[in-house]
Amino acid sequence: MLDIDKVQAAPSKDLLTPDNSVMLFVDHQPQMFFGTGSGDRAAIINSTVGLAKAAKAFDVPAVLTTVAAESFSGPLLPQLAEVFPKNEIIDRTTMNAWEDEALVAAVKATGREKIILSGLWTEVCLVLPALSALEQGYEVYVVTDASGGVSPAAHEHALQRMIAAGAVPVTWVQVLLELQRDWARQETYGDVMEIVKAHAGAYGLGVVYAQSVIGAHAAG
Repeated sequence: MLDIDKVQAAPSKDLLTPDNSVMLFVDHQPQMFFGTGSGDRAAIINSTVGLAKAAKAFDVPAVLTTVAAESFSGPLLPQLAEVFPKNEIIDRTTMNAWEDEALVAAVKATGREKIILSGLWTEVCLVLPALSALEQGYEVYVVTDASGGVSPAAHEHALQRMIAAGAVPVTWVQVLLELQRDWARQETYGDVMEIVKAHAGAYGLGVVYAQSVIGAHAAG
């Protein structure tokens, strides 16, 4: 019930911020991309790199993990690894990343309660850790366009299962802009605009137009 006396200009505690979030990138690897059929693979790569750059711009901790990198799936997506050249890449044998002690320790060490999750495939490598982390009290936000499954149905049904368990579906641009939240925050404004221009398609072209025609400080 609305208490009008408590209404104020303040953000919800449910919002993602640079201080309450950790990004978990799961199995963005060649072999996993080969089997992805739920959407355009180049678009998933673009979204993943845009999301990674958002993490770097806002200093959000990023945990990178692969599965069977040397024996089956290949190395982490090079464009993703390039964004985090100093980050350890945790290679696993488990399909469920949340059963790997090193990965769970890395997430715990950040002290963050909101996990921004992306990866391949949605129906295995995302569902399993998402349900596991949710059960242990974490909040999970699944970046749908930086993830993919073996078919559209597999991707969609996996999302439905995670949502039913309490996960929140988001997109990479949504995450980027939620972290920024105020165009007056000049310390990250420039980085956000560069990310948008590089990865946000028509929105990015709109920023290019605004900056060239209206002025360099046009709002997003």
